[in-house]
Amino acid sequence: MARRCYVTGKKAMSGNNVSHSHRKTRRKWGVNVQKVRIIDENGKPKRVYVSAKALKSGKVTRA
Repeated sequence: MARRCYVTGKKAMSGNNVSHSHRKTRRKWGVNVQKVRIIDENGKPKRVYVSAKALKSGKVTRA
């Protein structure tokens, strides 16, 4: 299972690490997702990854 938000679709971003000498190597920024039990649209409990922003804004109903 990918670490991607079930509600908003947020996922890890990629970019460059830039050193003091300006050498660039690839890196990733992880998204703040939590594994929680929610009630899906069918009324069944489901364990999914949800971003912290979606949890705080009340976009999901926790089981």
